Amino acid sequence: MARGDFHRWLYHGQHPNLLARILNRAWALVHATGAVSNFVTLEVRGRKTGRVSSFPLVMAVVDGQRYLVSMLGEEVAWVRNVRAGGGKAVLVHGRREEVYLVDVPTEERAPILKVYLQNAPGARPHVCVDKDAALPEFEKVAALYPVFRVAASSA
Repeated sequence: MARGDFHRWLYHGQHPNLLARILNRAWALVHATGAVSNFVTLEVRGRKTGRVSSFPLVMAVVDGQRYLVSMLGEEVAWVRNVRAGGGKAVLVHGRREEVYLVDVPTEERAPILKVYLQNAPGARPHVCVDKDAALPEFEKVAALYPVFRVAASSA
C-alpha cells in the first residue's frame, strides 16, 4: 500500500478509523510539547458532548499570521466544534494559549494552503493539489479546505 493510500485509509469517509484515532492521540501529545515548531495541539469543546477534545494539527505561518487548516475539509469534528463554539479554542505548544479562530474567506485561502502543504507532509494525500502547484491551482480548491486565522482570545 502506497503512503498516500495508507493516509486515505486512515481517514476513509473523512473520519479517522480506530488506528487513526490512536495515532492522533499520540501525535497530540507530541505536538503539545512544542518540540517541533509548527506542530500544535488544538483543544476545543465538543458541540454535542461539551467535553474538550484534542486534535494534532500543523500550523501555517504566512506574513507573520498563524493559521490552522482542515486537511479533511468542512465535515470534521474540530471544524464543526470551533464554529459552534464561536471560534473559542486553546492551542497547546509547550504552553497553553487561549485563542480565537477566525474563518478565513475562501478568496484569501490559496497562499495559506500552499504554505500549509509545504509544511504538512501528512496532509498531502488528502489535499487534491500538489504542494508545488501554482497559486491558481490552490485557488480552484480553496473552498474545500477551511482555514482559520489564530487570533488572541480577546479578539
